[in-house]
Amino acid sequence: MGGLTVGIGGLGAIGLPVARWLAGRPPGLALAAISARDQKRARERLETAGIEAPVVPADALAERAQVVIECLPAAAFDSIAVPAVRAGRTLLVLSVGALLDRLALVEEARRTGARIIVPTGALLGLDAVRAAAQGKIHSVTLVTRKPPGGLVGAPYLEERGISLEGLAAPLRVFAGTAREGARGFPANVNVAAALALAGIGPDATALEIWADPGVTRNTHRIEVEADSTRFTMTIEGVPSEENPRTGKLTPLSVIACLKGLVEPLRVGT
Repeated sequence: MGGLTVGIGGLGAIGLPVARWLAGRPPGLALAAISARDQKRARERLETAGIEAPVVPADALAERAQVVIECLPAAAFDSIAVPAVRAGRTLLVLSVGALLDRLALVEEARRTGARIIVPTGALLGLDAVRAAAQGKIHSVTLVTRKPPGGLVGAPYLEERGISLEGLAAPLRVFAGTAREGARGFPANVNVAAALALAGIGPDATALEIWADPGVTRNTHRIEVEADSTRFTMTIEGVPSEENPRTGKLTPLSVIACLKGLVEPLRVGT
């Protein structure tokens, strides 16, 4: 198997498009294995898509691949991330909110020689935020607006009995820090966790989440005030048909990240 070997943990709205792309044998990269909670279902999906790859248990993924992509629900984060870091692999993390409470993995990676990479995902401007963080950032605010259906099932809403059924006007359902938001909306605001890691941290990054029946796209507005710059950015992501909590841009971001590992020209910080 030639090139950098890649294993994918999860075969949903992120993992399957990435697997399709890798199955096309891009230069320098090779699909080594897939891991999924339902292995039988994963094999069926791969066969339907015409993708040839072994389906293995989560803890065996790092044995087969030099690069491991974690794109499972946040609750399954440890099953992919921990073996990959212990084995000294390059780990691409999509459940970034789960990483916030497991930053000891960064020190473990320092010891084992592993690398933990957070793709930009459905966000924008992380290069600018990282650059500003080399100076002094005064404030970072993220305002997220999603169609109500994209927020259904969030633990924060269920614990507080907040129903979005029949919502006729925009409703702010959360205001707090990125850390609090990542815990309350683990499938929805990985963008906030990525922004926090790029900038001033999860406890200083402000987050608002709105359920908005007037939008059809996942919309994120970032405002940064720093000693070197001031900027505002807005992105409207098209939700995936398979999972409206995930934007179509996210698997493309993973593909761009993988290409950046092997191509001779890399653009951006």
